[in-house]
Amino acid sequence: MNKPILVIKFGTASITLANGELDENVIAAIAAQVAAIHDQYNVVLVSSGAVAAGKKQLKAYNGTISERKAAAAIGNPVLLNRYSHYFSQYGIAIAQSLCERTHFSNRNQFLQLKKTYEELWASGIIPIANENDVVSDLELKFSDNDELATLIAVGFGASLLLFSTSVAGVLDKEGNIVPQIDVIDEAALGLADKKKSSLGLGGMVSKLTFARLATRMGIRVVIFGISTPNGIPLAVAGKTGTLCLPQPCSMPARKKWLASGSLVTGRLLVDAGAQEALRKRHSLLAVGVTAVQEKFERGEVVEIADEKNNVIAVARAKVSSDMLDGNGRAKKLEVAHADEIVLL
Repeated sequence: MNKPILVIKFGTASITLANGELDENVIAAIAAQVAAIHDQYNVVLVSSGAVAAGKKQLKAYNGTISERKAAAAIGNPVLLNRYSHYFSQYGIAIAQSLCERTHFSNRNQFLQLKKTYEELWASGIIPIANENDVVSDLELKFSDNDELATLIAVGFGASLLLFSTSVAGVLDKEGNIVPQIDVIDEAALGLADKKKSSLGLGGMVSKLTFARLATRMGIRVVIFGISTPNGIPLAVAGKTGTLCLPQPCSMPARKKWLASGSLVTGRLLVDAGAQEALRKRHSLLAVGVTAVQEKFERGEVVEIADEKNNVIAVARAKVSSDMLDGNGRAKKLEVAHADEIVLL
């Protein structure tokens, strides 16, 4: 397990034709390009496309939730069959990994998932992950597969995360590729085209949002065009698309999981004094909480926002929101211990 981990995400628009059917040429190219770098990395592919691959089999498909689930059930084996066919030409076996949000929010399940991937990598097998749309609860879904790819990358300690797109990378207002983004701030997020494809759920806003999380966790991210010849090896080398630089991060694995994989259920607003205390790595006390925006139970993960409603941290709560309200804001009640707070 001494090879670095590489996560590559392919969206529906990247691997399908205009009519929604799988693009065999693209999948063949993916297999050839990944095979060329397979010996250097433990690879995870995160691939959308199951719904698109299966929906044509349904009568009068209108895109309802139940129809999408049925289409995914049909399309998942079709999608994996095509990947398996093309990777087998290079002697590489693939494995299916259908993931749900709870596989990441529950740390024990997350560690089991990680151990399974490590077993696959030990035999040179590439896991292909996708959301388990057939059973995923609407309230507990990934926002899209950009999130799933990011959670895998952060949780497993990947060194590199690639997002493939139907365009050549992040474009500026004149339509030119932005070769490098040092820090993904509000100005960088403003470059994103707000439009989504008709087939997929995500878009450039999603990719940059999750790239920001990944880079804050010390992961190098490249957003590149799937149609670029030899695009995957070039993206790995940082020679195509948009390179998003990793930020310094010495956070231990458990805190990275808390910041990315844990399921946030509550939300608090805090005052300037509490913000300063958090920056100094102190615990969060009730006296610094100005409002409970979303209720939570003891042990659940909450977002901590400043007075302008910007999320500045996540934390595991030592008390419930009802207990916080019942004890009043003035008492030195510890809402979250410093060891259970992650600054963002």
